[in-house]
Formats: sequence, C-alpha cells, structure tokens
Amino acid sequence: MFSAALVAAEESEVVTHLAIPPVAFGLTAFAVLGGLLAVTYAFRSVWTRH
Repeated sequence: MFSAALVAAEESEVVTHLAIPPVAFGLTAFAVLGGLLAVTYAFRSVWTRH
C-alpha cells in the first residue's frame, strides 16, 4: 500500500511545459474563429446572386 502512494506522489510532480503561454491559445483560437466568421460573412449572399 505504501509503494502505491509513493508512486502516485512521484508521478504528481511531472510538469509539462507548453510551447506558448495559455493566453496565447485563447487568442489564437479567437483569431482563427474570427477569420472563419469573416469568410462565412463574405459568402452570405452568394446564393441570392445565382
């Protein structure tokens, strides 16, 4: 029982470092989704022209 607790304690100290800060993930997602929104908005009236 003690060895299982020791293994769990050792694994809890594993730290993964991100390539970019967490805020940058949010800003990147916002920019990508904003770009997709702009593309969608650009094609809003294509069906009515044809």
